[in-house]
Amino acid sequence: MMEWINSIPNNGLIRYLGPFNQERVMLTSPKALSEVLVLKNYDFIKPAAIRYSLGRILGVGILLAEGDEHKMQRKNLLPAFAFRHIKDLYSVFWAKSRDGVEAMKEQILKDAAQGPDPEKRTAVFEAGNWASRITLDIIGVAGLGRDFDAIRNPDNQLTEAYARIFKPSRQARILQLLGMFLHPRLVALIPVKRNEDLGASARMIRAECAKMIQEKKLKLANKELNDVDILSVAMESGGFSDENLVDQLMTFLAAGHETTASAMTWAVYLLAKYPKIQERLRAEVREHLPPISSTDEGSTVSSVDIDRMPYLNAVCNEVLRYLSPVPLTFRIAASDTTILGQRIPKGTQIMLVPWAVNKSEAMWGDDALTFDPERWLPKSDGDKHAASGGATNNFAFMTFLHGPRSCIGQAFAKAEFACLLASWVGRFGMELHNKEEMDESKIEIKGGVTARPAKGMYINATVLDGW
Repeated sequence: MMEWINSIPNNGLIRYLGPFNQERVMLTSPKALSEVLVLKNYDFIKPAAIRYSLGRILGVGILLAEGDEHKMQRKNLLPAFAFRHIKDLYSVFWAKSRDGVEAMKEQILKDAAQGPDPEKRTAVFEAGNWASRITLDIIGVAGLGRDFDAIRNPDNQLTEAYARIFKPSRQARILQLLGMFLHPRLVALIPVKRNEDLGASARMIRAECAKMIQEKKLKLANKELNDVDILSVAMESGGFSDENLVDQLMTFLAAGHETTASAMTWAVYLLAKYPKIQERLRAEVREHLPPISSTDEGSTVSSVDIDRMPYLNAVCNEVLRYLSPVPLTFRIAASDTTILGQRIPKGTQIMLVPWAVNKSEAMWGDDALTFDPERWLPKSDGDKHAASGGATNNFAFMTFLHGPRSCIGQAFAKAEFACLLASWVGRFGMELHNKEEMDESKIEIKGGVTARPAKGMYINATVLDGW
């Protein structure tokens, strides 16, 4: 699809046939994207198979709700994700990032001491695993007000449950294929280990979420609820039943930690691949942020601190553009309709592909396929193009989608990502472990909601002094 968008002449739509000759339409122009995501957004729904398979785990939270139900949920959740609340969470993002970096440092130094050259303070670590553990702890504290301790205790029940849910396997792929021509309820009843693992893991996580809600309700009843986490703010709105609050928590936990962990994995890869960008970013981080080892009062990080770091924000934006955590998503036409005047029959799959649109040469220019944070920096005073990365329109950046179904947690995710990336690059020097195997064209992508390297992202990390 990344090749098609820049090589196949089209008027904003590319039609092709998927498995079993299913008709699919890929959107390639701002007008087509605007029509589906904004003007007619509720005419294009998530496929029933996706809603059921994800619903088994998440319930019907804001990610899977449709129509009036979605409008109601989004309206009640928006205050919890307003920036006036998110800015209070930067200190949480930084504190947990610091905990993660400290644990990583201890592991790297321990592994280095057992290596051939302990003085180098260098060892190999797998970025994706560490990123998942840290982001799970961040979403736990900032989203739910509960510390899951995944950083120090990777074998805890919640971490293992999510690992089982998101772990790719042969059985998972076979069940996914069966779901294309069998009703998903029938697929879920097949007595295989994958279905058993999904059911048990979902039940365990939902029970944990229900327990947290009861604890918060007790605080609310006693007028002691003054927490700043997302759950507390959502509960104060009074717009959700206990069961639907569980669904929202399941959604926040899954979407909130897996997507940012994927972004971190690719950020580490790109910084290791481009050492000059890594060095420039490290210089800015160390100049503007307190030492990662400092726990003194006043050593926390605020939204103002992050906002005054243009290169950090440029790198984060470019990572999110170049390798969006969610490579594609799709919708189904709920009824006979049109896009750009072209007839679209009911049931047609509409493909929304951030990995393609974010690299469209028509929207980003001739350097669309180049990783270049500079595109997000002003070239001169009054340069307004840098805010959009030089793209010709807002729909060129599809990482968080657009319209009423855009990612409600965008501000949360970008703030968390910036704090996490700053902490890692400030403390560690990072190089690719197997450079020959890690050429971009050779990396095998793991299937699933987010894009991850199938064989992990192994990095030679060096603990750096002076910060």
